[in-house]
Amino acid sequence: MKKYSIILAFLMCFGVLFAQEEKVEVKPVRSPFESGILINAQTGVIPDARTLEMIIEHNFGTVQNGVTDLYGLYAPSNIRLGLNYSISNNIMIGVGAIKYHKMTDFRLKWNILKQAREGGSPVAITYYGNFGIDGRNKEVFVSAGQPSRGTDRFSFFNQIIIGRKFCDAFSFQVAPSISHINKVESTQEHDKIAISFSGRVKFSPQGSFIFNYDAPLHIKGIQEHTVLDLKAKPNLAFGVEFATGTHAFQIFMGTANTLSPQYNMMTNLNDWQDGALFIGFNITRLWSF
Repeated sequence: MKKYSIILAFLMCFGVLFAQEEKVEVKPVRSPFESGILINAQTGVIPDARTLEMIIEHNFGTVQNGVTDLYGLYAPSNIRLGLNYSISNNIMIGVGAIKYHKMTDFRLKWNILKQAREGGSPVAITYYGNFGIDGRNKEVFVSAGQPSRGTDRFSFFNQIIIGRKFCDAFSFQVAPSISHINKVESTQEHDKIAISFSGRVKFSPQGSFIFNYDAPLHIKGIQEHTVLDLKAKPNLAFGVEFATGTHAFQIFMGTANTLSPQYNMMTNLNDWQDGALFIGFNITRLWSF
């Protein structure tokens, strides 16, 4: 009897050790956002590996002139066409062309940490980076008799996105960033720290209210100029989104319309309190390979 008791105790100990070493699979939350873009902001969403994403971003002119230009429809507009490719489940690269400044931009997004359904991280952390090349004529970059340099065309944007899906109906994220533009007006800054807030509230399986707010931080201790004649304004945007498994369509109103995050943070002079809002839309389409 004593022998069987020892064997039973040994098996129980072995079972406890095995259970401790067995890893519980941690699964990420499903669809914190429907797309990798939310109005002007990036989300932490990266499509599955070997997925190609096409993006069309279009902003009309501001509505300030009313019916004169049909609330911005006849006014000068801005557009960006882009392609993103997921080289893994956690890394995405992209390229796009923007009408504003005839810019070509290159993008990188990396999911550092994903929010887990249970037993893992309560938030998602994503890095987003953007490198832009201004495509205008070189005469634009000549100043005070100094010839232009190729690097005058470069601009950069780096951001950490911290997001959480609180429930099926509500997701929210906060994203500090730093922007840099090599060549600016004499009264502008070369660098700008900012913070962004964005989220969605679902009202149906396919529909959501969406919002985005970008706040450039004018920190006097690190400003190049004591007085900023061209002081960047916050960007406020809100709208609705309708999505399926492979498509997302967003229509919204907002104030920052360069379609480049670094220029949105550093050069936006539209003030929503003055009615300087424009109508815009985004369309995304996914293909898996």
